[in-house]
Amino acid sequence: MLWEEKDDSFLLKVRLTPNASSVGVNGVWVDAKGETYLKVSIISVPEKGKANKELIAFLSKSFHLPKSAFEIVSGLIDRCKKIKIKAEDKAGLRLMLESLENKTDEK
Repeated sequence: MLWEEKDDSFLLKVRLTPNASSVGVNGVWVDAKGETYLKVSIISVPEKGKANKELIAFLSKSFHLPKSAFEIVSGLIDRCKKIKIKAEDKAGLRLMLESLENKTDEK
């Protein structure tokens, strides 16, 4: 599963591809342990936090939430990241995450 629900937030697993030609979601990636990650490509290079900032901006726009709703809790300097998402409308965010997972399953 790409995400999990915590007490007051959600945890989204992302595999980031920096320095790409375009920004977007590119399906799902499965690591050696069998964990699934949402593949996201961004244009920024991975230096001085530029790639992480662009990732947060992309997720913010995609989920229609402020950037402050997102926090990288692991993987700051790794491609595989866990991102904490807080939203007042937990049911709405859950639906968006489920929809995202269903779309990536079709690829």
